[in-house]
Amino acid sequence: MLTLMKMTNRYLVYPEDETMEIEHSPQFDDMVDLNGRPLALPLKTHRIIAYRVYKIRKEEKTGEENIYYHLELMSVQELEGLVR
Repeated sequence: MLTLMKMTNRYLVYPEDETMEIEHSPQFDDMVDLNGRPLALPLKTHRIIAYRVYKIRKEEKTGEENIYYHLELMSVQELEGLVR
């Protein structure tokens, strides 16, 4: 019996359409910093650049799956509400 390996690639898609490959799998509404690292709540300060996952898109090809996590920039007002 032949089993095919499936390679999974994950990418963050920033509002400027730049992409960055990542190892983790963020969920819908998760927050990441400018470098794509997950942010934990509560935030220490609102003076950061933070993005929220607003859309997840999958593309499947033979032996390959690409997952795209589309990001939106969070406003200062949103971030202020998440500070301890």
